[in-house]
Amino acid sequence: MIQRSGEPGYVALARSGELKQRAETAVARMGHCELCPRRCGVDRLNGELGFCRTGANARVASYSPHFGEESPLVGTHGSGTLFMSSCNLLCSFCQNREISHGNEGLDADPDQIAQVMLLLAEQGCHNVNVVTPSHVVPQILEALAIAADRGLRVPLVYNSGGYDEVETLRLLDGVVDIYMPDFKFWDGSWSDRFCGAPDYPEKARAALREMHGQVGDLELDENGLARSGLLVRHLVMPGGIAGTRRIAEFIAEEISPDTYVNVMDQYRPCGDARRDETIDRRLTAREFREATAAAREAGLHRLDPRDRVRLALF
Repeated sequence: MIQRSGEPGYVALARSGELKQRAETAVARMGHCELCPRRCGVDRLNGELGFCRTGANARVASYSPHFGEESPLVGTHGSGTLFMSSCNLLCSFCQNREISHGNEGLDADPDQIAQVMLLLAEQGCHNVNVVTPSHVVPQILEALAIAADRGLRVPLVYNSGGYDEVETLRLLDGVVDIYMPDFKFWDGSWSDRFCGAPDYPEKARAALREMHGQVGDLELDENGLARSGLLVRHLVMPGGIAGTRRIAEFIAEEISPDTYVNVMDQYRPCGDARRDETIDRRLTAREFREATAAAREAGLHRLDPRDRVRLALF
């Protein structure tokens, strides 16, 4: 774990020139891309496209202050969400299908992404929250080096699906202030069925260990805003297929019982979910109560407290 001062971790790395060096290392790895667990091996620098369908430039789908995130990120002025196009998971039930599967968005070079980061900070956002970053780590590092030189000083949030490669995450040590991964499935047969990623559980476990090793438990300032640390999201699925109890036990026992966790209730059938009877329904109130109870029984006590109003009432 790199020691941090009161400012975002990437600032000192930018001053020393290391942030630029890490960006160059990450960009070079796109020449035979194994940045994420898909390990496609394509030459993204020369136009070859792998699973993520993203070349040398990232694509930006949207950016804005967002007030629907967890309360430690939102504060009074919102989390500065920067949605990257495409994805390295492509879940069949994705609720942002136009962005992930449809690759909706515009190509953006590092300078343009840096400008977006600075604009979000100028609008008063408490952080820059890069959504779906796993396949565009090189481009994020390039942009951040530029933005830091131009005065960016808000925490950086890495908001991923949890399907991350540890070797790539190590390029982000001291760069990312707040990691916010999903942990979607405990059982690889379900992640294979819905994401085509049978190794998702093991990759997510390794990623969470690395992330926590870098930033530790979530730390809040005097206003309740996140400064640094790990925040884990878990989407409860119909029929308990996500494996909530096992995931909660893993987090409590092998990461930290003080991990801040958002046990989420907002599953709804989207995309190809309508074609699969296992997940072709909303979550019930009982299923969600059982999931939150399982998390607490596992020893987790920092559960996101937001109100839930979307559940089927049975």
